[in-house]
Amino acid sequence: MKIAIASGKGGTGKTLVSTNLFYSAQQAGISVALADCDAEEPNVAEFIQGEIVHSEIVSQNIPVIDVNACVFCGKCHEYCNYHAIVYLPPSGFIQVVEELCHDCGACLVACKYGAITEKIKQLGQVRTMAVNDQAKIIEGSANVGVYSPVPVIRQTIRELNGESLSILDSPPGISCPFIATVEKADYVVLVTEPTPFGVNDLKLSAATLKHLGKPFGVIVNRAGLGNRDVYEWLGQNEIPLLMEIPFDKEIARIYSEGRLLAEVIPAYRIQFMKLLDHLKCQKA
Repeated sequence: MKIAIASGKGGTGKTLVSTNLFYSAQQAGISVALADCDAEEPNVAEFIQGEIVHSEIVSQNIPVIDVNACVFCGKCHEYCNYHAIVYLPPSGFIQVVEELCHDCGACLVACKYGAITEKIKQLGQVRTMAVNDQAKIIEGSANVGVYSPVPVIRQTIRELNGESLSILDSPPGISCPFIATVEKADYVVLVTEPTPFGVNDLKLSAATLKHLGKPFGVIVNRAGLGNRDVYEWLGQNEIPLLMEIPFDKEIARIYSEGRLLAEVIPAYRIQFMKLLDHLKCQKA
């Protein structure tokens, strides 16, 4: 089973939930992998350490146009669905915008004059870290300045290898990195907070998941901090409330020290295991 831990905004507690769910499953003897798909700012390894057993560079092909061989027919520009080729025929100007290229190869097919070759551009890396024989962390990390972390995220998810449970720590928001993560999940856990910003972004992410046809439920973190609007909205829309994590100084202290709530306070391990049992039932 693949479970994505996601949210409509940053700072709601996705990593808190994903790392503690991972730890609880690991302690129960379940074969589990935690994929850190927040490739622009991965932080799972700050809480769970393991031995690096595999590292892979993620790269893509970028077209290179030889202006001396180009006849400026404009076919490569027409074939590119991502507008990654700037073409100004009156001035004889043509150039690839590397940040927009999706490595689809359409421009190579379009060019009949051999004016386009390719170069390799490194996007990031994926590291696999073994915690023990049955538990591992997979961390995707995009290079600084990379326009889209999606290729790194997809490679991170491809490194999952038949574990009984796979937890995907999703990037925040509802843009392409979020979609690339949750599209592979059997169930999505949305983590929110009882604040106006939390409710607003929860509505956006819930609408996106409904459009994708993904089953989901909600965890309210920092419960007791704001008002009851999030609970009223969940009830009105018949969205399951999976769990509450209270607004508590002790929890904040444990998290700030890079420790796991389920390890320090065993009662939370029981709660996370109850959550996992509930999610298994959703797939069944």
